[in-house]
Amino acid sequence: MALLEFFTGKHLDRGLHVPEHKDLTSGLPIRRLPFAPMLVVPLSQHAGAPAIPLVHEGQEVVRGEPIAKAGGFMSVPMHSPVTGRVTKLALAPTARGDLGMAIYITPYQAASQEVLYGAPQDIENMTPEEIVQAVQNTGVVGLGGAAFPTHVKMKVPDGKKIDTVVVNGCECEPYLTTDHRVMLEYPKDVLYGARIAMRALGAANAVIGVEDNKMDAVEALRNAIDANRTANVGITVESVPAKYPQGAEKMLVKVLLGLEVPTRGLPADVGLAVFNVATLAQIGELLPVRQGLIERVVTITGPGVRKPGNYLVALGTPLRFALEQADCRDDVSSVILGGPMMGAAAGSLDIPITKGVTGILVLTQKEVKASSQIYACIHCAACVDVCPIHLNPSHLGLLARKDRYEEMETDYHLMDCFECACCSYVCPSHIPLVQYFRVAKQMNRERANRERLKAKEGAHA
Repeated sequence: MALLEFFTGKHLDRGLHVPEHKDLTSGLPIRRLPFAPMLVVPLSQHAGAPAIPLVHEGQEVVRGEPIAKAGGFMSVPMHSPVTGRVTKLALAPTARGDLGMAIYITPYQAASQEVLYGAPQDIENMTPEEIVQAVQNTGVVGLGGAAFPTHVKMKVPDGKKIDTVVVNGCECEPYLTTDHRVMLEYPKDVLYGARIAMRALGAANAVIGVEDNKMDAVEALRNAIDANRTANVGITVESVPAKYPQGAEKMLVKVLLGLEVPTRGLPADVGLAVFNVATLAQIGELLPVRQGLIERVVTITGPGVRKPGNYLVALGTPLRFALEQADCRDDVSSVILGGPMMGAAAGSLDIPITKGVTGILVLTQKEVKASSQIYACIHCAACVDVCPIHLNPSHLGLLARKDRYEEMETDYHLMDCFECACCSYVCPSHIPLVQYFRVAKQMNRERANRERLKAKEGAHA
């Protein structure tokens, strides 16, 4: 029997059946988190160039008003999450552990906090280019965690043709139920966002993939399609087996459509564009009324909180405040932004909640084990069996230990790894493989930057 079968009790075609731990919040409706006494809006909440401030210290702002403009095409604007006064523009701690520029806003306590900024716009008569610009104006980024600017994905790459929009509603990460609740409570917004993406990309079809442990969400979406079949032509909903990491882009494309995204390639290479379900729900809600992204649904959960739930959180809310509202326990040992597999531990409770935060997992000392002893690789091949993209994590790990980072990329497809951590999860030697791979990628990026800089200096010599 293969070691992976020993770990799970069944044979898997790549990926894992990890404990879900979703019962804490999957049945809880979305509810609004109170506004914090101070909100901190970072200018960089997305992949790409930071936003450029439009406000100054002491300026009054209303909820939904643009407070920073996009720093280029690969960037998005920021909008005020509250009606209040700009206290200062200053550095603030980030989830990465460094400091970044941010806009500090003090809410007016007596304000109704209605969204007072926006106006209707006729999406049906927009050109694809106008839709892309309108989406950029909303400030929406990928809400599944990557925070990649959504409007960039809605622009068809040169020489490509998009046939199908794939909507990712899997949410395979343990503990998280944000997307599940969005599909249940806002199915019309999801479908409208899908139609907008189809118009922008010229795609005739859209397919929404949902894991089969969320059949109530499948039913909600199908009922919404049936309620307006004329508008939702070309949109279908398919259930897929619940398995981690089923929500990974390449895995979802394979299981839904039988297509394989080429190595180092993009979904556009096989005629697809992939979006997170919550991302399209925000597009469907905000675009018709010309408003910006100022809040998002965040799952706050885990044994370390007494009031777990799916909360609608104003962007810029300090993590410490959010945990206080969820009634954090005294014996908390670790706070993770995201899920336990791909999330990152928060180094500080003073960081603000940003667009890419899907969940806050709070663990006590009981759940967090002391660092395990790392043993030598025993060549059991458990990591090879489980890798969803057929890499050899064992060999990559051995190369990483010898600092042979360039070889990992050129000969063993390191950059195809999307850091799902399945290999680390099953390793009986407790080798932190995914951490090795992250370090290797960073070292290769720094090497490439040095080479580009050297070449540029040589060209000017």
